[in-house]
Amino acid sequence: MTTFKDFSSLRSLRKDLQAQEELRAKEEAERLRAEQRLREEANIFRDSIGKVAPLRTSEKASLTPPPPLPIARHHIADEQAALMESLSDEFTFDTLLNSDENLSFARPGVGSDVLSKLRRGHWVIQNQLDLHGLRRDEAREALGEFLRQARRRGQRCVRIIHGKGLGSVNKEPVLKQKVRNWLAQKDEVIAFCQARPADGGSGALVVLLQSSTPSNAG
Repeated sequence: MTTFKDFSSLRSLRKDLQAQEELRAKEEAERLRAEQRLREEANIFRDSIGKVAPLRTSEKASLTPPPPLPIARHHIADEQAALMESLSDEFTFDTLLNSDENLSFARPGVGSDVLSKLRRGHWVIQNQLDLHGLRRDEAREALGEFLRQARRRGQRCVRIIHGKGLGSVNKEPVLKQKVRNWLAQKDEVIAFCQARPADGGSGALVVLLQSSTPSNAG
């Protein structure tokens, strides 16, 4: 009985081994068929597109430059106005009236009463420009821009602080005469005089500007 059982077990083991070998052979055959299909499909794709050549790349890149930024028309007009209104350091004016030790200015055709009112503080000072610490070119540009803005705002009476020259070489008021020369070149300036002590005295000027609407200066 023992020998029979051993033979039965051996036959069962052999069947199992044969089944496993058949499964491996089946799987290998399937794998080979799959690889064959992939090769055939790859050949079909290559045959359909033909020969392939790499694209030629240009050595130079073609770049479109960005368009220039628009320039505002008002900005151009302002620049042109600034050029036309540029102030000269070589200018000297003859329409000067002696007022004690100081020089005052009145545009030809402006009555003496206007200058008298200006000295007495008849017009309220509406704005001021302080030129302390500025070089000559900076002060000239600042003065021109200040007067343009004052006219746009409809201001009639302004104060220009040029200083007494205490911090200058030889204690000379460098800007004092320059500012007077520059103001006399501006058509919108109809008169100016030294400020009253309470408004800056010899270190400042009170300037009367032309009205934006036709009327008398007073």
